[in-house]
Amino acid sequence: MMILRAEKVSKRYFNKVALSDLDISLEQGKVVGLLGPNGSGKTTFLKLINGFIRPSSGKITVCDIDIGYRTKDLVSFLPDSEYLYDWMTIREAADTYAKFFKDYNKVRFNELLDFMQLTADIKVKSLSKGMKEKLALALTLSRDARLIVLDEPLNGVDPVAREQILGAIVRSFSQDSTILITSHLINEVESILDEAYFLKEGRIVLHDTTDNLRSERNKSLDELYREVFAC
Repeated sequence: MMILRAEKVSKRYFNKVALSDLDISLEQGKVVGLLGPNGSGKTTFLKLINGFIRPSSGKITVCDIDIGYRTKDLVSFLPDSEYLYDWMTIREAADTYAKFFKDYNKVRFNELLDFMQLTADIKVKSLSKGMKEKLALALTLSRDARLIVLDEPLNGVDPVAREQILGAIVRSFSQDSTILITSHLINEVESILDEAYFLKEGRIVLHDTTDNLRSERNKSLDELYREVFAC
């Protein structure tokens, strides 16, 4: 089943073209990377998926439904910014999250907390950046959504936290869903990706399964990334 389909999607801001004629298809049961440097258009595309902005042209569907209020229940989004209130405990943050999303899975959330060595009575303000990232990820992955969208989930966290975050993604992954990850830390995420789209200046310049990309070009994904985006 096709979870996400973007057809000839473009986005313009006045005279600036952020995205140009994107064709992206994500199948059920895949972990897919949307890879590119800062300013390549990754976050703009994620905003379109979540309905925060509208495309200038083209069409995006999730499970064959046009982006809109009906797709809110199908997409779980981890933004590249902090959104939790400092005065909350982890338990209070989870309770608030559960009120917003009817597909919240409390058992999975608690399992992810244990896996990432977080306890429910800790206040958000006392968490390090890496711990906050792990909490936000646990909340995002706790939903039984069809499309999980993770915007730079490894940014600004230490190597140990990165390993835990990647482990949590793999641990919670369901074959009924699809995960889309944006990142420029290719050597970190490469091992969990089934497919990769390379986005450069708003255009898809390369796409294939990660196995094909490595075997046909005899390079790791990280080496290929450096080649594609070399100045």
